[in-house]
Formats: sequence, structure tokens, C-alpha cells
Amino acid sequence: MKALLCKALGGPEDLVIEDVPDPVPGPGEALVRVSVAALNFFDTLIIAGRYQVKPDLPFSPGAEACGVIEALGPGVEAFRVGERVIVHLGYGACRERVVAPVSGLTRVPEGVSDEQAAGLSVTYGTSLHALQDRANLKPGETLAVLGATGGVGLAAVELGHAMGARVIACASSAEKLDLAKAHGADLTLDYSQEPLRDGLKRLGGEAGIDVVYDPVGGAYSEPALRSLNWKGRFLVVGFAAGEIPRIPLNLALLKGIDIQGVFWGAFLKREPEGHAANQARLLALVREGRLSAKVHGVYPLEEAAAALGILARREAMGKVLLRL
Repeated sequence: MKALLCKALGGPEDLVIEDVPDPVPGPGEALVRVSVAALNFFDTLIIAGRYQVKPDLPFSPGAEACGVIEALGPGVEAFRVGERVIVHLGYGACRERVVAPVSGLTRVPEGVSDEQAAGLSVTYGTSLHALQDRANLKPGETLAVLGATGGVGLAAVELGHAMGARVIACASSAEKLDLAKAHGADLTLDYSQEPLRDGLKRLGGEAGIDVVYDPVGGAYSEPALRSLNWKGRFLVVGFAAGEIPRIPLNLALLKGIDIQGVFWGAFLKREPEGHAANQARLLALVREGRLSAKVHGVYPLEEAAAALGILARREAMGKVLLRL
């Protein structure tokens, strides 16, 4: 079978496609024929050795995929051959066949496409965990989303809208903000044209901002945190800008702010029942047409470097997928 491999740490251009042996499922595992694998921004960090997860070489990038079960290992009774599933691996999904513990599989219902399902776990899973489990976002509250058209950002916009919040989408161009508005943003802020703090103060109004969703970091975090109202919640999701900000803790003290870390990967392992419930909710929302699971583009495996480049340059407006 074909596999996209990282054999030496570096950039997307250093990845290679090679034939590798088909895997065999062991006890409690399933063999899944991958149809579509999803890429995420952190894949650009993993292949460079700059992420907290550091797989042994060689490995395949790609944390999530959609496919069909081809074989089951001993002792598996909860799934059957031929079922369409989401598979979450953390890394290793960019290959034609993968083996995964059945605990990492989720059935895909009719009415949800392979493309929608493949990119649902990480981005929408992260955003639902952040907004529902961490921030306890309530209907009528004001949510500001930074990087609002990246994978997790657009997911947060859609989910915030579906949860009844007033959503302010923040991004760096009018084109990106048009996309956010089409996916549920009530208000938009172009921080290439107006300082972020000024814009959030203007749009937040007298009530201010209840929740900030920040997957960007860098110079944007502190002004966004300063926009929060009394007992606001600041969600630390990631650092796509590259720099981990240093936040003056007196700001949290003076406003009674909660600074909440969002580590979806740890949530998945530590609270599997909560993760399963969230996956079921996400799939139901997609099936009902309340989430689009927006796809930026679907690329052949041979164009993986170009696809990862879109993520590295923060040009993605939705999910970036590979067709296996």
C-alpha cells in the first residue's frame, strides 16, 4: 500500500511516498481502508519535530481520516466489516490502510459525507470541547473567535452560532471574514485594518466579551484577553502565530478572568465517554445541516506538500484533505 512518510524531520517538501506492507489488526483493533485523510496545522509542526508529540521515524502525518473497515482483530464485537468510520490516530493516517484500536473509531451515519467526516474529529472536536466543556458557553453570550477561518476557528464560529452565542469573527482579510459570516458570525473584525483591542471594545459594546477563543497566540492574545468582561473566559487553543504569549496575570486577577487550557488530545484519552458523546453530537449537527464541516480543498496524495503548505501559510479556509 502507499503511504506518505516523514523519514527525516523537515518541511512538507521533505515527505516521500513509498510502498509499505499492509498492517494486520491485533486484538481489539480494526483495519480501515482510508478514503480521505485530514491534515491539521499541527502536522506541519510534527514533521519538523516542533510539536509535543514526537513519533519515531519514519511515520506518516495525519491525525484523522474516514474509511471503511476491511478486517477486525480478535475479540472485536462492537463493529463489523464494511462499516464506514471516522478513525482518530494522533498521527499516521496518511496511508491507504491503517490499524486502530476500536476505541478510536466512530461510526459515520448516512447523510454525512466522507469529506465532512474525515475532518470532524480534531477541529470540531477541539472547538466543541473548548466551548461546551471548558467555557460553558451559554445562549446570548458574546464569543470572539481569533483566526476565525482556520480549521478550528471556523469550527468555533459555526458551533458558537449553533449554541446560540453572539459570535464576533476576527481574521486578517475581508475575504476570510465573508466566509466566517456565511458560517454564522454575527459581527466581523479585520485586525489588519483595525487594532484588535479597539475593534473588540467597539463590537463588544457595553456588555463586553464573555469568551475569547484563541488558536493564534502571539501578539493577539493579550489585547483579546483585555477585552473580556467580568468573569470572562479566555480559551488557550494554540499558537498558530508561532509565539507563545506571556500574559500579565494581574489582568486575570482584576477582572476575575478564567484562563482555560484546551488540550483536546488529553481530553480524548482521559475522558473517553465525554469524547464519544461529543462525537455523536457533532455528527448529529452535520446530519441536521447545522454544521457544514467546511472543506478548503481535497488533494491527491502526490500533492501533500502543497496541501501542508496551505496550512503552514495559514491560508486554509476550512479543512485540508488528502484523497487516498
